Amino acid sequence: MRYAYVLILTMAGLLHAQDGAALYKERCASCHDSPEGRIPSMDAIKQMSAQAIYAALTTGAMQSQTRGLSTQEVLSLLVHIAPAGSTNTKPAFEKSCTGNPPLTGVTDSRDGTGAWPGWSPSVTNSRYQEAKAAGLAAADVPRLKLKWAFNLGEVTMARGQPAVAGARVFVTTLAGDVYALDVASGCIHWAFKATAGMNSGVTLGEATLEGGNRVPAIFFGDRSAVMYALNAESGELLWKTRPVEHLLATSTATPQFYKGIIYQGFSSLEESLAVDPNMACCSFRGSVVALDAATGRTIWRSFTITEPAKPTGTAPTGTSKLLGPSGAAIWSTPTIDEQLGALYVATGDNYSRPVTETSDAVLAFDLKTGKLLWSRQLTQGDAYNGACNSRTRANCPDKDGPDFDFGQPPILVQLSSRSSGSSVMPGGAKRALVIAQKSGTVHALDPDAKGKVLWQTRVGAGGLLGGSQWGSAADNRHMYVAISDVALHTVADATAPGGRRIAIDPKIGGGLHAINLTSGTIAWSARPAKCPAAQAICSSAQSAAVTTIPGAVFSGSLDGHLRAYSTTDGRVIWDFDTAREFPTVNGKPARGGSIDATGAAVAGGVIFVNSGYNQFGGMPGNVMLAFSVDGR
Repeated sequence: MRYAYVLILTMAGLLHAQDGAALYKERCASCHDSPEGRIPSMDAIKQMSAQAIYAALTTGAMQSQTRGLSTQEVLSLLVHIAPAGSTNTKPAFEKSCTGNPPLTGVTDSRDGTGAWPGWSPSVTNSRYQEAKAAGLAAADVPRLKLKWAFNLGEVTMARGQPAVAGARVFVTTLAGDVYALDVASGCIHWAFKATAGMNSGVTLGEATLEGGNRVPAIFFGDRSAVMYALNAESGELLWKTRPVEHLLATSTATPQFYKGIIYQGFSSLEESLAVDPNMACCSFRGSVVALDAATGRTIWRSFTITEPAKPTGTAPTGTSKLLGPSGAAIWSTPTIDEQLGALYVATGDNYSRPVTETSDAVLAFDLKTGKLLWSRQLTQGDAYNGACNSRTRANCPDKDGPDFDFGQPPILVQLSSRSSGSSVMPGGAKRALVIAQKSGTVHALDPDAKGKVLWQTRVGAGGLLGGSQWGSAADNRHMYVAISDVALHTVADATAPGGRRIAIDPKIGGGLHAINLTSGTIAWSARPAKCPAAQAICSSAQSAAVTTIPGAVFSGSLDGHLRAYSTTDGRVIWDFDTAREFPTVNGKPARGGSIDATGAAVAGGVIFVNSGYNQFGGMPGNVMLAFSVDGR
């Protein structure tokens, strides 16, 4: 099917490229050039597959915008919107390293040999790197300096979580490029072009080839929900598959690799595209799949909502049919419980009514079969989609929101007597799943008692972009939670479509908290930094995932700063402003901006972080930065 779309795009592109630009300006630019709320930006739409965009234009969310157009005009609009995802088969940059040494440090057990192999060094998703693997002590952090910078290409967001093994670091881009870089110099060992762009990073593991030969491999998903396996040494494609049927399904999470199996959760673009009053909203339901790492074969697939969506009526305004239940997407990486043989995921809100008991929840599945073991809902009745923040609100559920879904995974922790003088919580709990929510509340659940709530602590105001967003971290004493609480408004701008653009409030958001794992009490809080009055775009909100090593916590901010805080008292021990232009090792200057979504990776004495995030009023950028002690 993909080849048919490549042919259509090629033919249409030759005949109607200019017509597509004019049609886009006439019918699409007013919304997508300056998106509000959850309306996707053009940068985001361009990373969808051609199939998904064509379906949205002809039978889905955007068909009202193409009503009256001929087939040739629709195709020309498609070519203008997404020429790169299906026709450009080369990465922005090619191999530049002169040698190709064997790859080391890729292990199934995540044994702390100096790797940062995925979303987290461990399958518990703690985002904690032990001292030996970090190769960096807290006392060294104030001496961190830029080692090199890498240009990620013609993108305005840099969000894929870097992964590290041995002497290589792997990074993905919104343009669909995957790079294997040399840790010491930043040169390119190999580059790969995926069909669509990536929101997530890669995970490292091993794949068994025909004949029994085991090779180091990386695994990832793109924005069209296609999953890939590449030989980590050469970049050769081992397999790719699309294990979900829904046209608007997408992958926002880094996969989890465990004992020869890839575990991947799926979210959807449907929640955003529901702004179209003529769209039938909504039919997507979240799911998690287990894939054979050697072949890509689906071992099992489980949905977060048991029954498929059915017609429920007609929207109060507009002409669309309403469907439900829907939503409960999985935005983050699954967590593995080796002791119980369980897999945990956190879910998003329902897109439409009726609401379910598995939205805004932590779900436990059996690792081998995918059977749902238990579910613990932490916000009830949360039904929300992009229409709720639009002018028409046609597809917005009655009694909408509050949109308090989970964007981060639960962290599995072993409770320690060092936390509060006791090795267990009330009720005898010795382990906990801890997770922060967009509501501004942090929860501790007992994995051995079907998710029984152990404690809950409020740390933020909460909201659509509020509370804690993409990821927390934990050591053996504390959980470290960064606060977003982004506030948006519109301001006059003669250069923007419609004369207005989204602006971010510089006085609201941010902060970092250390929370006692046993009691849930706040051990310390670090206040957000203040935005300089002269800076045109700035927010102190800390939406990005947090990373910790013994003695130090790293947290990025929308103001472009990556800061390190003392785990003892929360004081800032290192601060680097990434919101500027950098000379790069691959020739073209790149620019840093807001730091959002993914966080820092620390391994072998080097810290890697992506900078640039232009969604929701943030500062664009396209750079990955590497830091080491004295820049060595």
